[in-house]
Amino acid sequence: MVAEDLDQHGPRRPYTQLNSTVPIIRQFLDDTIDLRPNLRLSHCSLAALTAAIDLSVTRGWPKDIESTVHDIAHRAVVGILGHTIRLPDPDQLEDITAGFSCLRGSPALRTVVRAIDGCHVHIKPPAAHQLDFLNPKLFHSIQLQAIYDHQGRFIDLFVGFPGSVHDACVLRNSPEGWCILGDGGYHCLGAPICLLTPYREPVANPVQARFNTIHGKARNIVERAFGMVKASWQSIFLRALELKPAFASEVVTCCAILHNICMDNSDLFEAEPPPEEDGPPPCSDAGSGENLRDRLAVAVSVPEVAVAVLQDHDYC
Repeated sequence: MVAEDLDQHGPRRPYTQLNSTVPIIRQFLDDTIDLRPNLRLSHCSLAALTAAIDLSVTRGWPKDIESTVHDIAHRAVVGILGHTIRLPDPDQLEDITAGFSCLRGSPALRTVVRAIDGCHVHIKPPAAHQLDFLNPKLFHSIQLQAIYDHQGRFIDLFVGFPGSVHDACVLRNSPEGWCILGDGGYHCLGAPICLLTPYREPVANPVQARFNTIHGKARNIVERAFGMVKASWQSIFLRALELKPAFASEVVTCCAILHNICMDNSDLFEAEPPPEEDGPPPCSDAGSGENLRDRLAVAVSVPEVAVAVLQDHDYC
């Protein structure tokens, strides 16, 4: 926004009168310089971010200076969120299901349109209710629970629950959605949210093993997406945020918004972050979605092309 003021409108107010020789401003205005090493975003992604913000609302400074920088940032996040992270329209579902079919290599799970997972975001111990934020890994955190499409884009997220809350509890407090894939940290559900999880190891038979393999191929996009987010903003996801939990949630939401904008501009870091510790203990297999999972597991094992007639053979 500052660069646009300088470039198109000239200095509007004293706070936009920045020295054009300052390296960061000069780099921002020079399209030939790669911004990703310092800003983790390309010029295309920054242009898309600027276009998403309603400049008539966020630019300028009130005469009585009632707004703080945090207030302005909060309003910008709220304004952009619904445009960059949103559930797919009905006419987009066919493309998403086709994408998941390619990922899992089986048409049996063609009704799956989403994949879900969560991660802990490390924060400094808050002044109040510290034990609520102490997770099973023995560090203080808030939870990010995300739902992705077949490309690894955020289509829904829920961030801010204390780290002591189990993933499944976060899910119960999240908006209802379509049939989605989850890991063993969730119950297998048929209603009110259709959530398919893998069978617990050791599996009972080859049918269950085959289902787990197909399930894992489809859910791999979640691990890849989380890896890209953490690699892009390592200072946020790989160290403790020195922020209040409520503000930390907004920072994490900003990262999700930027991730989607970067995906639209092919501007992502594929480097894998350091491996995390093991997740929470798995839920029991008991759940309202067991029968549905069993039927789908059988469908996964059925050959795609059936032999119409068995031919007689002479084995003599």
